[in-house]
Amino acid sequence: MDTTQIETTTMELPRFGSCTFREDEVLTFPWGLPGFGHLRRFLALHLEEQEHFIWLQSLDDPSVALPTCNPFHMFPDYQVKLPEYAVSSLDLKRPEEFVFLGIVIVGPNASDMTMNLLAPVIVNLRTRTGRQVTLEGSGYSVRTPVPRKAPAPAQASTTATAGA
Repeated sequence: MDTTQIETTTMELPRFGSCTFREDEVLTFPWGLPGFGHLRRFLALHLEEQEHFIWLQSLDDPSVALPTCNPFHMFPDYQVKLPEYAVSSLDLKRPEEFVFLGIVIVGPNASDMTMNLLAPVIVNLRTRTGRQVTLEGSGYSVRTPVPRKAPAPAQASTTATAGA
C-alpha cells in the first residue's frame, strides 16, 4: 500500500461545479466571518477568467462563495496598520507569510463594484488561518468603489502607408 498517496475530497459547488481539494488547502476561520459566523472552513479558488479575484468558497455551506481581491492591486495607496489582536491571534510573524483580501460586492448590473477596505480578511499562509479585521480609525469604508480600467487607447490606423 502506498502511504504517500494524498487524500482528496471532491465536492459539487453550485457556482463552480465539481471541485477536488486536499485537506491542507483548506483555510480555517476560527472566528467565522461577519454575517457568516457559523462558516469556518473555506477554499481560496482562482479562476483563469477572473485573474484578479479569489473566491472564498465555504466548505460548510457550498452555496456561499465570496469574491475577494488583493486590495493593494486595486488601491495602490492602501495602507494598513494591523491591530495587535490580529497580529497575535493569527500568529503573524513575517509579511511574506500572510495575505490581505478585500471582500468585493458586485452591483446588480456587474458594472458597479465596491470593496470592503475597512475590514480586510487576513490569511496566514503558514497556518492557513484567517480572520476579518476591522481597521479602526483608518477612515476606510466598507463600500469603497472599485476603480474601473481606463479604456484602451485607440490603435493607430493600419491603413497608413510608410513614408506618407
